[in-house]
Amino acid sequence: MITHWRIPIYWRLSNLYFWFFALLGGLLPYWSLYLEGRGFSYLEIATLMATIQLTKIVAPSVWGWLGDRTGQRVRLVRFGAITGSLFFAGVFMEPGFYGLLLVMLAFTFFWNAILPLYEVITLRSLGTQRDKYGKVRLWGSVGFIGAVALVGGILELVPINLLPWLLLPVFAGIAVSAFLVPSERGERKPPAPKGSLKAIVTHPAVVTFFLMNFLLQVSHGAYYTFFSIHLEQHGYGKLAIGLLWSLGVLAEIGLFLVMHKLTRNFTVRQIAIAALALTMVRWVLIAEVTDVLAVLIFAQLLHAASYGALHAISVQYIQGFFGQHHHGQGQALYSGLTFGAGGAIGAWMSGFLVDGFSTSAAFWGGAIAMGIAIVITWRGLRPPPEH
Repeated sequence: MITHWRIPIYWRLSNLYFWFFALLGGLLPYWSLYLEGRGFSYLEIATLMATIQLTKIVAPSVWGWLGDRTGQRVRLVRFGAITGSLFFAGVFMEPGFYGLLLVMLAFTFFWNAILPLYEVITLRSLGTQRDKYGKVRLWGSVGFIGAVALVGGILELVPINLLPWLLLPVFAGIAVSAFLVPSERGERKPPAPKGSLKAIVTHPAVVTFFLMNFLLQVSHGAYYTFFSIHLEQHGYGKLAIGLLWSLGVLAEIGLFLVMHKLTRNFTVRQIAIAALALTMVRWVLIAEVTDVLAVLIFAQLLHAASYGALHAISVQYIQGFFGQHHHGQGQALYSGLTFGAGGAIGAWMSGFLVDGFSTSAAFWGGAIAMGIAIVITWRGLRPPPEH
């Protein structure tokens, strides 16, 4: 009976990760090129790309609180998937800058609700087999790679302004997979001890953890906003750009598969500092050696460190420090303060650097952010408590 239950639950959990990240794969590498094709300036592109991160500051906290309060996370995931898709349809009206800004803000407010809620659903559904998280989550990376390669190949043949139409089947996949998510019993959590969340958030190790991840996402601002434009300026085609994005995620998949071995042999602090240092090297290589394909390939393989390793230890860190009572809010804070605030500020800062200097300058900005993060992490990061 256990075997019969395990096989479907694995695929049902993996399915939404696949489609959710497939949408990211169709959006992140090519959306800045789409905006450039629509005639927007570099600062406007940076602002529009920042909205993808900006709504993560508020949305996950709102939806995480609702999920913890009601216990109806699955219903909230379905609502976010359908409503987000409906708002994205506003792109087809081809609005100007402010119209598109409103569309992106509305779409991402609902869309960014999905992942933090779903991380909690996944970990709870896996129960005692939480070490299988990496194998479920890697299907998100598979979806990302498939979408990047397919969309990049199609964009070699059709104009970039058709990109929103290419994303429609992915939205359909997200909507369908949201209704295949295993149902919850709708239990409400018992009341948490008074003042316990404040005590966790103000713990010096937790403050260091959030600062480290904030700076990590600031450094990724140039990557998520201008990497494709940077490559296009150096003569790379859309399929080549897509394949380079995919390579980074392939490295991430490999990392997820061996992460359990790394966590057995190294401390959280050792993994974090090594990953931050490799991320700094990555941004310097992209800034200065873009024309040498072999070096660029190596830089993209370092995505295993700059995203994979740090995200994997972060999920466990939140679980360890925030525990049962505040798991949803901990996940929302992680998403909001790091991917949200850090990603949005990084995107805007990179916009100013590209507008005033060059795309290379934006990547140097990311390398400097990593230097600061290494010092902070070296001094303050401590291992999470075991639960």
